[in-house]
Amino acid sequence: MSTKLDNYDSNEIQIEHAPGVDESLYPKKNNERTVGPISYAFMWIGDGVNLGNMTLGASLVVAGIATLNIYQTFLAGIIAIAIISTIFALNDRLGYKTGIPYVAQLRMSFGIKGTIISSLLRGIPAIVWYGIQSWIGATALNEIAKIATDGSFDHVAICFVALVLLQIVLSLFGFHAIKWVESLASIIIMLALVYVFIILLTSHRDAIADTWVHTKGSWGLPFFGFIMVFLGNYAAIFLSAADYSRELKTGISNGKRGTLYFVSIFVAYGFVLTIGAMLASATGVTNPAKALAIIVVNSYITVFVSIFIVIGVIATNMVANIIPPAYVITLLTKLKYKPAAIITGLLALVAFPWELVKDSSAEGLNLFVLIYSAFLGPVVAILLVEYYILRKQKVDVAEIYKPDGQFAGFNPCALIAMFIGAAAAFIEVDLAWIVGAVVAAIAYILLMKFTFKNSKFKKGTIFEK
Repeated sequence: MSTKLDNYDSNEIQIEHAPGVDESLYPKKNNERTVGPISYAFMWIGDGVNLGNMTLGASLVVAGIATLNIYQTFLAGIIAIAIISTIFALNDRLGYKTGIPYVAQLRMSFGIKGTIISSLLRGIPAIVWYGIQSWIGATALNEIAKIATDGSFDHVAICFVALVLLQIVLSLFGFHAIKWVESLASIIIMLALVYVFIILLTSHRDAIADTWVHTKGSWGLPFFGFIMVFLGNYAAIFLSAADYSRELKTGISNGKRGTLYFVSIFVAYGFVLTIGAMLASATGVTNPAKALAIIVVNSYITVFVSIFIVIGVIATNMVANIIPPAYVITLLTKLKYKPAAIITGLLALVAFPWELVKDSSAEGLNLFVLIYSAFLGPVVAILLVEYYILRKQKVDVAEIYKPDGQFAGFNPCALIAMFIGAAAAFIEVDLAWIVGAVVAAIAYILLMKFTFKNSKFKKGTIFEK
């Protein structure tokens, strides 16, 4: 039965439960959703406030001069956040209406077997970033320990293991933990940022004005390239939007969810980017951790800033780097969610982040990011084309879960379109995300229309015969 999702109730339809498939992968019932809009907003604020996003703002300053002035920066940010919020609200709709996770959403386009490839493109980078973020947090945690022990303790590796173990424990509680962790983190982090913002305005105003505010900047490729960096930074998260929206209480319109995304991301992302650019302008240092140490010289404040870094790491990982790969592991191994979350943390421990964050490994890390990011635009484009253009928002949810049903096997059209889009993304790296997305969308429509005439994946689409 095809169901018009605007009138869909996830309590109404019966799903065939396959042996060995964990309950966490089946649709969330309406009465199981516990996250309200305020908690949801705090979750995205907590996710947006981290050193990675601050580094993005600091990257505007090159050789002591900003590539964009303050007006260009804010305009690029508003444009990017508007696009991000729109894609979020579009791609979260299937998960919100039906309660299915991202790995189940992938089946409509890629098929049950094809989902293995596309889900790994989201899961593997998240695990690696789980390790990288935790290593950054461990260095801050080590600073706290050194001050507390008067220098007698200095073991980043021990702090790294301890921090990952803490996050594993928190992740076992799923979104119940995320709600209170993100709410607490967003409040503490925003207070810390307000303090840093005041210091910068009162003590480094002239340097910031000369380096960033009054610089000529550019309305050319650097401006559009910065918008693409924004998009690329959120690409993995809005790709798996269903994993988050399925936890949100029902009754919130598409427009309100889009506004919720925009306001939350604008508050967090905008503030952090601004402080990143101000820090780099005031100190000449584009590494926010080092720049913070320059403007904050009091040991007590150093502890406070380090706590901010640790909490920010936990908040980011809880939203972006734990839940999605845990679902992927659950899908591939048939394990339950909690063992999958533990495995996710253990894999992050052996992701060798201490090597990836070294200067000598920077090129390898950049290459890794470039390779997986090139696939994210094409995948989200295929999902949106599938849902809105080919299926007109009409989905047989029960069919998605049948192991021998319409979506068994793999859809060659989706896989080919994904690789075509990724190949195109490498042609112009600065615009990789949008190029890959547009090319993949067009390729998918043409492949579905003109190739594989008897493909069962065309059933229920505008190309069904």
